[in-house]
Amino acid sequence: MRFFPFFSFLILFSCALDEKEASLPYIGNYDLEYSTKDGENHVDTIYQPIREFTYLNQDSIAVTNNTYKNKIWVTEFFFATCPTICPIMNGEMALLQREIKALGGDAQVQFLSFTIDPSKDSPAALKKHKSLYCESCLNWDFLTGNEDFTHRLGIESFKVFAGREAEAEGGYAHSGAFSLVDRSGFLRGVYNITDFDGTVNKNEYHRLKRDISLLLKP
Repeated sequence: MRFFPFFSFLILFSCALDEKEASLPYIGNYDLEYSTKDGENHVDTIYQPIREFTYLNQDSIAVTNNTYKNKIWVTEFFFATCPTICPIMNGEMALLQREIKALGGDAQVQFLSFTIDPSKDSPAALKKHKSLYCESCLNWDFLTGNEDFTHRLGIESFKVFAGREAEAEGGYAHSGAFSLVDRSGFLRGVYNITDFDGTVNKNEYHRLKRDISLLLKP
């Protein structure tokens, strides 16, 4: 399987809206808003939040962005029958979920695993898969829905690659990265959790933990 940490053409912009988030960039698509005040021209950068979505979770319950409103998201794109990096990714997500819970942040942080192979990954299949990693945790959902939309969602909103590829093991090529979304629905980080050789990049893992802690601060 080929996988892509994240796109080299991404441009990261830092927006110091307040002191606690000054070190975290906003990532993704944006518009420029021009205005004039007191005879001076101003340009504001308006970032686009994660696009609206609807999925079924592992309990066959329909969920949308609003289901996870006002929570910090950690996301991945995977598929349950993946023979290569997905078990590593799921394992690291499970470890992160436990560590965030130990810090008392489980009510504020939502983990989302989007399947890129919904033809095989039904809610029942995802429920069984979840039990391998986190049977009783309430803040980790496995989501299934339209395949084409999911691939576009990964690329356009979460800035991680996901798509069909006949030559890839399992029939899909996808990123080994996690994405971080703030409480307002804006993408704030992409983290190369899995290296090209399938090993875990602990530096990226700890960078993600640090950035979650920044967003958790009151």
